[in-house]
Amino acid sequence: MAKHIFVTGGVASSLGKGLTASSLGRLLKARGLRVVMQKLDPYINVDPGTMNPFEHGEVFVTEDGSETDLDLGHYERFIDVNLKKNSSITTGSIYSSVIARERRGDYLGKTVQVIPHVTDEIKSRVLTLATDDVDIVITEVGGTVGDIEILPFLEAIRQFRKEVGRDNVCYVHLTLVPSIGPNGEQKTKPTQHSVTELRSRGIQPDVIVCRTTDDLSDALKSKISMLCDVPKDAVISAADVPNIYELPISLHKEGLDNYIINLLRIENVGFEVNLGSWLDLVAKSSHLSSSVKIGIIGKYINLTDAYLSVVEALRHGGIFHGVAIDLEWIHAEEVTPMLAESMLGHLSGIVIPGGFGERGVEGKIAAAGFAREANIPCLGLCLGLQTMVIDYARNVAGLDRAHSREFKSDTPHPVIDLMEEQRGITNLGGTMRLGAYVARLTPGTKVASAYGETIVSERHRHRFEFNSRYRKRLEEAGLVCSGESPDGSLVEFIELPNHPFWIGTQAHPEFKSRPDRPHPLFREFVNAAVQIR
Repeated sequence: MAKHIFVTGGVASSLGKGLTASSLGRLLKARGLRVVMQKLDPYINVDPGTMNPFEHGEVFVTEDGSETDLDLGHYERFIDVNLKKNSSITTGSIYSSVIARERRGDYLGKTVQVIPHVTDEIKSRVLTLATDDVDIVITEVGGTVGDIEILPFLEAIRQFRKEVGRDNVCYVHLTLVPSIGPNGEQKTKPTQHSVTELRSRGIQPDVIVCRTTDDLSDALKSKISMLCDVPKDAVISAADVPNIYELPISLHKEGLDNYIINLLRIENVGFEVNLGSWLDLVAKSSHLSSSVKIGIIGKYINLTDAYLSVVEALRHGGIFHGVAIDLEWIHAEEVTPMLAESMLGHLSGIVIPGGFGERGVEGKIAAAGFAREANIPCLGLCLGLQTMVIDYARNVAGLDRAHSREFKSDTPHPVIDLMEEQRGITNLGGTMRLGAYVARLTPGTKVASAYGETIVSERHRHRFEFNSRYRKRLEEAGLVCSGESPDGSLVEFIELPNHPFWIGTQAHPEFKSRPDRPHPLFREFVNAAVQIR
């Protein structure tokens, strides 16, 4: 039977439950255990796909086309497992399922209630991950203890231990130990209150992970142990680290993985954890000899979570080449052809990320054009590819007022148009072209050289595409369509052959990058930026 670890949080949001859960997953996987992860999110939306990035940050997309919380990106990057739809559970999806069952008559006329029907549905979703090829299921409960919307989740995981056995469940609670006053005295009262609130819901934490600026003293660990009724060894200090990839090592030194393995009575697992490759990664990322300045032309520059996977993928490419990524956030709305030189001329590389809506599009088009003319490496992602195509159509191929129908329905040259299968769709949630799709790369192109192969698979999230009716004209003007769908109907990659790096992809390759295995496009983009630095 698979073992289950539930990670809850208290005191404040954004303490780092996702990173703590991911780090624990990395440690357990390093012991040879087969780990899978899951997020229980309390919002009523069925998924975050229709949420504004200001509301929820980046929407992460899985291989099977599920739009999920950005924490799943952390999970995948740390445990190096491609997660699926059942790793993202929301209150909206739970209630949708329960109501659908009620409409079908599955409950045989009973009054449908939170207990047992909603809690049973939650427990069944957790159990779907406990397959024969999984040893550990780590489930993060979103929100904080005390939030009214997470009460059904807390009740479900409370019941869960009784149903699957005490030795098969571990509750990990993340709290804050703030440093207050001129002397920076660490205060345990918020942790005490958070644990009290959790216990009032019937859950006694097995492990308390304390987020702090500095390590907890033995005296404070003893105090938390006594007042929160957990062994001292189960009080784990999670002090701030300069590099998120150091967190697994920090938690291992605190004994978190050892304690949980003993608590869950996991047999046939060696005491030593194989962190050799991860230690090498941390050592390399902590000793970067120089930096390279990369500009991100975005709409949400005050909210880096909106581009979290892009930032991490750039960082992975930098680690590979031994350079730090010096990011400069550039507001797309402020970029114009006249200002491009002063705003972008000092950059060694430009990334044009994905997005939706007309705001800032002309700035992205101007940035693509400047990078093309100034020979500055440029990587376009999803909408980024589309703006690169629009720039090339207008300014090289002579297609005056070329645009995307998404933004200008009356454009005389819709070089970007709505995909055929998207026509007639009215519901916005979960209806885009989502998930992994195969592409065939043209041998001898920069893209094929970067990948080292001609058949690749990337994740997508879009409704509009390169209009193939303009392909011949753009190719005659020098644009190379270096990757396409297997049937040749969709252009998936573009590039310029005589440019250091001017490549766009309709996909989101950032979702597949890993700390110790950077995505080929980001790896080669950073390399090109280093060369012209």
